[in-house]
Amino acid sequence: MSYKFIEGGVTAPSGFKASGVHCGIRKNKNKKDLALIYSDKICSSAGVYTTNLVKGAPIIVTQKNLSDGKAQAIICNSGNANTCNADGIEKAERMCELTAKALGIRNEDIIVASTGVIGQVLPIEPIENSIDELVSLLSKDGSADAAEAIMTTDTIKKEAAVEFTIDGKTAKMGAIAKGSGMIHPNMATMLSFITTDAAISPKMIKEALTEAVSVSYNMVSVDGDTSTNDTLTIMASGTAGNKEITEKNKDYYIFLEALTAICKKMAKLLAGDGEGATKLLISKVSNAKTDKDAKGIAKSVICSSLLKAAMFGADANWGRVLCAIGYSGCDVDINKVDVGFSSENGTVEVCKNGSGIDFSEEIAKKVLSAKEIDININLNDGESYAEAYGCDLTYEYVKINGDYRT
Repeated sequence: MSYKFIEGGVTAPSGFKASGVHCGIRKNKNKKDLALIYSDKICSSAGVYTTNLVKGAPIIVTQKNLSDGKAQAIICNSGNANTCNADGIEKAERMCELTAKALGIRNEDIIVASTGVIGQVLPIEPIENSIDELVSLLSKDGSADAAEAIMTTDTIKKEAAVEFTIDGKTAKMGAIAKGSGMIHPNMATMLSFITTDAAISPKMIKEALTEAVSVSYNMVSVDGDTSTNDTLTIMASGTAGNKEITEKNKDYYIFLEALTAICKKMAKLLAGDGEGATKLLISKVSNAKTDKDAKGIAKSVICSSLLKAAMFGADANWGRVLCAIGYSGCDVDINKVDVGFSSENGTVEVCKNGSGIDFSEEIAKKVLSAKEIDININLNDGESYAEAYGCDLTYEYVKINGDYRT
């Protein structure tokens, strides 16, 4: 392992500052709703976005701005998704214009994002009135404020950072994310912003991001709904001083390992904070014929509403695991499948060669009463492995979404 987790978020890497304020988009004055991340230098940058055909206006603008692989700042509001609005593109471009003017950089070097209610016109005045304050508050300690400002129904701020050595230089990478509901593969499943001071070309950073996402954010599902505004971006300033990564060499794979680690960390935070969730579920599929099969089965199991409900009730209903494997569409011999559950409270094996085995319901209840549960699936049919991340399905999820808009 060539990295270690450290304190901090998007401001852990050198040259990055962040801030967050309440500008007035959200009615609750105690909730920040406007975030800014800024780099002292222009950065190599890349993004991945929702696969939903209905896309928020900020995605269209960000894709255009990142067409040259460069960015220097991120502006993001919560409380309003700026989606399905006739003036959406105009408002997103105006957010870029306001931010660029306040920072003294180009409009085209701004990443813009929004999250919140769909189909309501985004008021631009609160952003216009608060942009100068937002810039004045930029700080090396501002990651937590930015993380708070992008939250919607999240119950915790999501940020992480890692440190790694590349080309003999110490580099850092940080991330913040939001996401609690409308989370489902494939990309991006939420909003997340990653920063690093490593030097890497736009082409290589795009390839690394795509690789890391495929085993992290794209393996998360909370409720089966793919959001309209999902965006994940990364900015690399190069201030760590390493030789720029321009090919898939040793340094590239060190960078990729660190990026994958921080993406998986954020994916688990997102899954564990699913709307109404009480448990983080990790579907671990081993010995599959192919990587595609391992991923497909892990996703199918973690997306099963029936299984998620069983995990909420601490019910070792392993038949629901096999059922989800069976409709996954993957190449699997069900007669070879073993299933078990494990947590900090122990392990219980429940299925061998596709059939049930005797187990203690009392022990199973104890295992499944933990806050983090591994669903262990051994296909005994190959060498591929994959993980998917999700949460239990609770009464609270329905309560939250029953009156989300009103």
